[in-house]
Amino acid sequence: MIKIGTALFEAAEQLEREKGISKDILVSSLCDALVAGYKKHIKDKDAENVEAILDETAGEIGVFRTKLVVETVENPDTQISLEDAKEIDDEVEIDDEVKIEVTPENFGRIAAQSAKQVITQRIREAERKMVLDEFLSKKGTLITGIVQRKDERGNIIVNIGKTDAVMPGREQIPGEYYKPGNRIRVFVLNVKETTRLPQVIVSQAHSEIVRELFELEVPEIEDGIVEIKSISREAGYRTKLAVWSNDPSVDSVGACIGPRGSRIQTIVGELKNEKIDIVRFSPDPVEYIVNALSPARIISVDILADEETRKEAFVIVPDDQLSLAIGREGQNVRLAHRLTGWKIDIKSESQAAQIEKQAQKEVETVEEIAEEMTEEIRETAVEEVPEAVENIEETAETEE
Repeated sequence: MIKIGTALFEAAEQLEREKGISKDILVSSLCDALVAGYKKHIKDKDAENVEAILDETAGEIGVFRTKLVVETVENPDTQISLEDAKEIDDEVEIDDEVKIEVTPENFGRIAAQSAKQVITQRIREAERKMVLDEFLSKKGTLITGIVQRKDERGNIIVNIGKTDAVMPGREQIPGEYYKPGNRIRVFVLNVKETTRLPQVIVSQAHSEIVRELFELEVPEIEDGIVEIKSISREAGYRTKLAVWSNDPSVDSVGACIGPRGSRIQTIVGELKNEKIDIVRFSPDPVEYIVNALSPARIISVDILADEETRKEAFVIVPDDQLSLAIGREGQNVRLAHRLTGWKIDIKSESQAAQIEKQAQKEVETVEEIAEEMTEEIRETAVEEVPEAVENIEETAETEE
């Protein structure tokens, strides 16, 4: 047996406390390393009856071979005579198995070299698996991290506990300065397996981060009383959120805003003062579109197409509400389109009147053209029909 003392077990317990890697992993790694070293030493990598046994109380470890007790030994690597077996255990009988220590002399140095490599590899694998399992379970949720730095590609590196996550440029809030040391909430977007630690991709721009924040702040959403039907977001600028109450006595919009706006203010602060419109969902597309275009006032909504692959609506607003309905650089109507799934064409009242006037003019023009064509046909018929009849009569007389 090789004396290893108590330092190994103390290190294993420390590793378990600090990284959560089980002590058993370190012990089994040491035993596997010892067996691998022994097989290499005897030049028999296929030996199957070899194992390492650790005596934790004595602080010793050794290599043992399991051999079958037989009357006549034919293979000394796997068999032992009854007489030799009795020297190890007096009660042993034929066909029993015994464990025989085969630890070579001066094997400690070889064992230490093998153990170092195997243990390091096993610890890495265990750590990688722990991180992978932990963050796979957190995928699609909100977690808190600490900003570390910005790398040469513009990615923000965020420490999220046992590993560092990456927040690519497209997942960052435009114009936001990520100061190292700041605590931020991030959405776990994806977890990628790599040869080293898993790569965790996080986001602050994803629309689902808004859903997570509302679920944290609004108990009615967490309880399923209020339901978030749809979210459309342009991170850092504006978000529209469509909500619906499954309980007629609970106001879905009021629940999200909270007493004196306390709930919505907390979420807006978390999103760095991003504007949030709470929209009341409706199964009626006209009402839903009107709500989605708030705060603009709407005169009318005409449904042009209501098909699975094509949903279009024509909206008329007062002249002074057109810019508000469209929004800065088309943001309001763009978010309303994403929220509802409807393509929305917005015109002011005067524009709509002009369009209607133009359409009426075109109709009148078409009617005039049609009337002129009808008159021409009538005149042609008056002139040509008698002549045609006369020609037919002449032809008939000739044939007679």
